[in-house]
Amino acid sequence: MFFKKKIISVLIIAILSTTAVFVAPVETEAYLGDRTLTWGTRGYDVMQLQKDLNYLGYSAGQVDGIYGWQTTQAVKNFQRNNGLKVDGITGRQTAMAIINQVSQPQSPASITPSRGIIPYSSQDIEHLARLVHGEARGEPFEGQVAVAAVVLNRIASGKFGNSINEVIFQPGAFTAVSDGQFYLIPNNTSYQAAQAALRGWDPTDNALYYWNPVTATNKWVWSRPIIKQIGKHVFAR
Repeated sequence: MFFKKKIISVLIIAILSTTAVFVAPVETEAYLGDRTLTWGTRGYDVMQLQKDLNYLGYSAGQVDGIYGWQTTQAVKNFQRNNGLKVDGITGRQTAMAIINQVSQPQSPASITPSRGIIPYSSQDIEHLARLVHGEARGEPFEGQVAVAAVVLNRIASGKFGNSINEVIFQPGAFTAVSDGQFYLIPNNTSYQAAQAALRGWDPTDNALYYWNPVTATNKWVWSRPIIKQIGKHVFAR
């Protein structure tokens, strides 16, 4: 009797172990538009979707390839703003609308004409992404682009330096450089924000300064005319 019970126990454990192994496979080879994406979907196409939404200013959160709550909300916001059915599901119609917008240059209203063309290297992108991550991680995507845009606006003004590095490393210019957060490893969203600013998106309307009004200790900055607030930061000229 003892041996029968032992054999049955071993069989149950083996069945449970086998069941645990057969997990539904994750589709990772699909590209955005190849299939319908909805809550719980995982894969490379979900990563594409998240990157594109972040680039367009719809905060999809971390680019992790998992279609969760934040991605769903970002899709709904995109659908709402583009006359599509608002269901949070990325079918082919929604996917193609996103792809088409990403492939188009920024609209004239979002480009700063006075900025001109600023030459930049891969190191410049890296440093700009590090600054964004150090200064604005946790902010909405538009707010992260805005921080990068301030750097480029400072170059265009001719008052702060002639390159991305000169502006970023100007003594005392950015808290993240002073306290070491600049040297944290940027996430994908930070790179997306840096590249969006380099392509011409300036949500700040030519701002040269920004600060958190709750934590700012520099009294001088309050003398600058405030243009707008994005997330926790105010932006000023």
